Amino acid sequence: MEKKVNPRRRYRSTRRAEQAAQTQRQIVEAARRLFEERGYVTTTIAAIAVEAGVPVVTIYATFGNKRALLSRLIDVSLVGDYEPIPVLNRTWLDLVLREPEQRPRLRLLAHLTRTILERAGPIHAIMRSAAASDPEIADLRLTHQEQRLVVQTEYARLLAAVGPLQEGLTVEEAGERYWILASPELHHILTTERGWSQDQYETWLHNVLAAQLLPCDPVLTSDGSIK
Repeated sequence: MEKKVNPRRRYRSTRRAEQAAQTQRQIVEAARRLFEERGYVTTTIAAIAVEAGVPVVTIYATFGNKRALLSRLIDVSLVGDYEPIPVLNRTWLDLVLREPEQRPRLRLLAHLTRTILERAGPIHAIMRSAAASDPEIADLRLTHQEQRLVVQTEYARLLAAVGPLQEGLTVEEAGERYWILASPELHHILTTERGWSQDQYETWLHNVLAAQLLPCDPVLTSDGSIK
């Protein structure tokens, strides 16, 4: 006899999943507010629970501990939403991939990098501060640094796919240069400590990446020959 499927059970399951996702968002956003206001070290799970309007046990059941909650907050800040899609699989890169010219492609990558840093910069600052006194957060920061190097090496690969890099420069070396120049620390110095606008930062990043990664533009003489 064919077994009947109860559609109401599926509905309840979907609703529970939606409620769990909403609870996770409430907790993460509450943690964001308190970490930025009070710092990571002095913010307790109990305070986050009050801010999020959930029981303390719900936070432990959802994330396990405060370090895992910070890690989730970093991930969300990098991509701008709660979808479990890695940076390199985001539709953002479609526009980059459709650009066949190297220098316009670099301009798109500089804008993408600026957008991510603008969104995630405050959380990176929180993590750097906490890492000074918390070995587990220091390990978390190193993990995210390695992940950032992977992403930015892929950016260098995207540039190399449509034109030459500087003579003798490998994709891996170009990725390291990108990683250094587009670091959250340098972004913080320029936009927070020096007061640059995000547009100023993006222009600077594009120019310095072009200088460090790509060959110099050829100079045409008056007779049209390349100097």
